[in-house]
Amino acid sequence: MPRGQIITGLDIGTSSIKALVVQKKGKELEVLAQSQIPSFGVRKGAVVNIDQVSKNIQALLSEVEKLSNRRINSVFINIGGSHLYVAPSDGIISVSRADQKISQEDIERVLQAARAINIPQNEEILDVFPKEFIIDDQKGIKEPLGLTGKRLEAKVLLLCGFSPYFINLTQAVLNNKLQIDDIITSSLASAEAVLTPQQKEIGVGLIDIGAATTGLAVFEEGELIHFAVFPIGSANITNDIAIGLRTEIGIAENIKKEHGCCILGRNKKDKLSQARKKIEIFDKVSPLVFSKKSLVDIIEPRVSEIFDLIGKELKKIGRQELLPAGLVITGGGAKLPRIKELAKQEFKLPCEIGIPAGIVGLEEDPSLSTVCGLVLGGVDGIGIEGDSGFTGKSFWIKIWVKIKKIFKTFIP
Repeated sequence: MPRGQIITGLDIGTSSIKALVVQKKGKELEVLAQSQIPSFGVRKGAVVNIDQVSKNIQALLSEVEKLSNRRINSVFINIGGSHLYVAPSDGIISVSRADQKISQEDIERVLQAARAINIPQNEEILDVFPKEFIIDDQKGIKEPLGLTGKRLEAKVLLLCGFSPYFINLTQAVLNNKLQIDDIITSSLASAEAVLTPQQKEIGVGLIDIGAATTGLAVFEEGELIHFAVFPIGSANITNDIAIGLRTEIGIAENIKKEHGCCILGRNKKDKLSQARKKIEIFDKVSPLVFSKKSLVDIIEPRVSEIFDLIGKELKKIGRQELLPAGLVITGGGAKLPRIKELAKQEFKLPCEIGIPAGIVGLEEDPSLSTVCGLVLGGVDGIGIEGDSGFTGKSFWIKIWVKIKKIFKTFIP
């Protein structure tokens, strides 16, 4: 990323759309502008109303352009929603060169071969994540370029998604005459912002709790080994509070933010005190009175439900209670007090709250993980591929650019 060049991340979520504009200053990234507005036209992470989302993006960009005193021409954006999933695949080829030295072309061919699987109609392969390469039955190879062998095999994860949602997302952005530099899944962007290389190497799981969805990304030996998105998030907790306390959604959201908690105190005395203590909220009609315990009794089951879904995924891949670096919880839902303690009880693993790092002037807020990760991921991409942003002309051009970026990681 050349000095003076700016980069913009645009996090299009269910409850809000966030924009972050940064500039490189020496070895650091400095915030030029940051803002967010309520989101309309997005349901469970997927764009369902292109026109409404386009208007929201236009309003937000006008604001950050004024704040940064810069013209925004291109953005890094996220894609979310429970329509996203990963499928394992593998490809195998014969090495083409006479001296049996593996070339970049061989790597490209084997990754293309791994993409050759049948997927349902109206779905697309959005990204390819190599897990390992195998040369003549020698497993566990991460960088095959320049090595020798007769046969090259690649084991990969294919990220797949519902094509209409992808088209809606890109169109909502392109309607504002913006270039899309890259598209990254929300959870993987968050992982870029909150996980360290050491955590990814020894084994870690990221739990990204958004408003309407929760994402899970599991890493081991530096590579993504599993990914899932569930159609449940912190907005479901708000809905539960509204129903349980018989109040409006807006009031329920404020109650969650100001008084919400996942579990009661650590000892008997604290629990008894919290059970007896009454909280009184005044609304337009009449005061709303409830105890801390009654609120926890509403919140804890819903959070436990989210954790149960994650636990089943970890069991599916044989990583239940087997992640040395534990779990990192991020996203707006990570702000719930004592969610870390509940996670430790549920998963029997080390747990921590993931705060985005690496940008000067950014507040310590887990809800900013995705937009921060988009920017950080963009810093790595700019200057590698040049002017290779997706402009809406060809979906496959955009995918090929992403695959080429993967190849760069294998070049010494």
